[in-house]
Amino acid sequence: MPGENLSRDEARERAALLSVDGYDVSLDVRSAVDDHSGDAPRTFRSVTTIRFRCNEPGASTFADLIAPSVTSVSLNGRDLDPGEVFDGARILLEDLAAENELVVDARCAYSRSGEGLHRFVDPEDGEVYLYTQYEPADARRVLVTFEQPDLKAPFRFEVRAPEEWTVWSNGAGERADGVWRFAETKPISTYITCVVAGPYHYVTDTYTRDLGDGTTLEIPLGAMCRKGLAPYFDADDVFLITRQGLDFFHDHFDYPYPFGKYDQAFVPEYNLGAMENPGLVTFREEYIFRGKVTKTSYEARANVILHEMAHMWFGDLVTMVWWDDLWLKESFADFMGTFASVGATRFSDAWITFANRRKAWAYRADQLPSTHPITADIRDLQDAKLNFDGITYAKGASVLKQLVAYVGQDAFMEGARRYFKRHAYGNTGLGDLLSVLGETSGRDMGAWARSWLQTAGVNSLTPQVLLDAAGRVAELAVLQEAPESHPELRPHRVAVGLYRREEGRLVRYARAEADVDGPRTTVPDLAGQEAPELVLVNDDDLTYCKTRFDETSLDALRSSLGDITDPLARALCWSALWNMTRDALLPARDFIGLVLRFAGRESDIGVLQMLHAWAESALVHYVAPPLRETGARLLAEGAERELYAAAPGSEHQLAWARFFAGRAESPAGFELLQGLLDGTSVIEGLEVDQELRWTFLEPLAAHGYADEKALAAELARDDTASGKRHQVRCLAARPSAAVKAQAWAQVVESDALSNALVEATIAGFGQPSQRELLAPYRDKYFAAIERVWSERSIQIAMTIVKGLFPSLQDSPQTLVETDIWLAAHDAAPPALRRLVLEAWDDHARGLRGQAYDARAEAGSSDD
Repeated sequence: MPGENLSRDEARERAALLSVDGYDVSLDVRSAVDDHSGDAPRTFRSVTTIRFRCNEPGASTFADLIAPSVTSVSLNGRDLDPGEVFDGARILLEDLAAENELVVDARCAYSRSGEGLHRFVDPEDGEVYLYTQYEPADARRVLVTFEQPDLKAPFRFEVRAPEEWTVWSNGAGERADGVWRFAETKPISTYITCVVAGPYHYVTDTYTRDLGDGTTLEIPLGAMCRKGLAPYFDADDVFLITRQGLDFFHDHFDYPYPFGKYDQAFVPEYNLGAMENPGLVTFREEYIFRGKVTKTSYEARANVILHEMAHMWFGDLVTMVWWDDLWLKESFADFMGTFASVGATRFSDAWITFANRRKAWAYRADQLPSTHPITADIRDLQDAKLNFDGITYAKGASVLKQLVAYVGQDAFMEGARRYFKRHAYGNTGLGDLLSVLGETSGRDMGAWARSWLQTAGVNSLTPQVLLDAAGRVAELAVLQEAPESHPELRPHRVAVGLYRREEGRLVRYARAEADVDGPRTTVPDLAGQEAPELVLVNDDDLTYCKTRFDETSLDALRSSLGDITDPLARALCWSALWNMTRDALLPARDFIGLVLRFAGRESDIGVLQMLHAWAESALVHYVAPPLRETGARLLAEGAERELYAAAPGSEHQLAWARFFAGRAESPAGFELLQGLLDGTSVIEGLEVDQELRWTFLEPLAAHGYADEKALAAELARDDTASGKRHQVRCLAARPSAAVKAQAWAQVVESDALSNALVEATIAGFGQPSQRELLAPYRDKYFAAIERVWSERSIQIAMTIVKGLFPSLQDSPQTLVETDIWLAAHDAAPPALRRLVLEAWDDHARGLRGQAYDARAEAGSSDD
């Protein structure tokens, strides 16, 4: 739509022209439950009043609104013709006064894509639920806005809703005369305003804190979910983490929580993990667990709760000027989520999960052709949408962990405290943060920022050990390398650990910290130590780098990886080996062999589940095709062996059961899954709850053992929104050309499915065991994606373009066809080209891995 993709230059011009004093927003969502038919979108009434000043009276600008129709527009009491001033995305405002009032009465559309005001009908009981989701720029789908983060203002909402509903917004609310009215907010950005409405199940609690000055801070707490999920809702644990987080951030930030109440809504069909709307945080409802899950799931939920809570200060209280500095909120929140988990909750090992899981996301993103500095160049809103990525989140958080090591934790936290107090309710850029950190640390933050925040790419650190005649360390050096595409060598504060075998275990016997800078740095503190069997150059995970090994260390890992006593060190070694596999420095079959040998001994459940994911990725994308059948059989046999060996009822048993289901590939394996479903097979301690039943059914459907009738019967057993998503995924997984054609048409040729069902259909469609069946869709993909991008919302378009790329057609021809499309579409939207180029790069990396795996196999055969 013309004008929908706001540019940075336009935002700068408007920010220089305007100051916003306040919004009054009146929504009428009673139509959400009305009978509705026909092709026209279901709409609701939205009336917005904006009071704003103009620095240049007589100038022109525009307000943002994406809506099917506008009933009336009034500027300073003057009625404007909606047909002349509204183009579907913008409202033209001419001849502005020094002080202005804009009133717009519009019909806005409910969403089924998770953007704007999302409407969900629960198939279990027919109840309707609403919630908003705006980041980065979808508030304009619900109200008239100046849709950019640096035009903050107070907001007052009122909402008319069905009588039996409850409504929530950022401020405290109450219902009178049939209208919900909410307290005015502090000055906040448009994208973090929020409304949630419906017959939600709602639980309350209170947080209190003595502020030490004779006053007590009291924060009302609330948590909500759909009524259908209420039996599974462990609100007590949500409140426990919430109170622990509020204590932690008050202790460290010395700035009281500024937004009054603290509600947390777990909502259906959510596109994100969560969103930091002040006073009303929204989460995907999958964080309410309908079946047994491992500690990893609870840890992940706690991390997200704390991540969003950190945003109340980093992002909501102090906000970036434009999306270039998105990291000023997301990197900090990602770091703080883990930092607070370790410091305040039962998840004291959260840095292990961070090292193994979050950084893997960062390493992948930072090696794509679309990699960018942490402070990115964001030209427009489409760029912004794609930069909610592994660099902005996980690399940024990793770099902040390095920064804490560089300046010291006390200086870092004091810098944060000054930052909040100096810029409360304002907007900042990179220089504002560097200024306070320079004050508190005395360090040259400019040089650090240039290396870490303003350049892209990941360095590799490799140990070099020279021994003397007595077999002791004469010199230990760290070699730093950078890729040709991003040649920056950075300063790293690292810990180097030396490990040796003692009583059958690999233990650290020496450690030294050093500042690595340049291509080669010696670590004099380790000279004279006994010769190590393993050198870990980023011990304790202080920096962001790809860890490499010398040959002696690599031999030790091949024979004794499971013998490393420290779980963080073990996790770092696994992560390094996976990076080597992706870089075609370790054959994929060797990585799978290591998983088969040592994963069963892994004590950390989060690391184990990550190993399962990596082993599957290795088999699907990096193992040479002639070796896949053998690799699949070995993984299936190993998974079944570990499933029976795991302690009955343990979370390890559950993790191995899930992995076995995904790797089953023989009639005997499918017979076991079917037996576990119908009760004819029993594994001691394994409770096959409803979620695990769906986990077992997908591979049965994908291999032709569960037909449409069986899946319909399972849906009848679990006739819920969650059950419907599972059924849709399983239906699309069936090995039939007609099934694939139907799934493709439902996603690509129609927009009838909601965002959640689009995701489920795509997840079922792309089965690795069905490469030949999916082959015709390579050409169809390239023929369709530009149209999809132009016709669908950006969120749905991104899901389709990423999810349906023909990655299972792993031949050079797929790269050729991708190159042909890119060459023929050099004028396509940059965001679309970026997604296709990233998929090309992933595919090329997989082919390099397959070729290396094949050469390694040929070499071992020659031997």
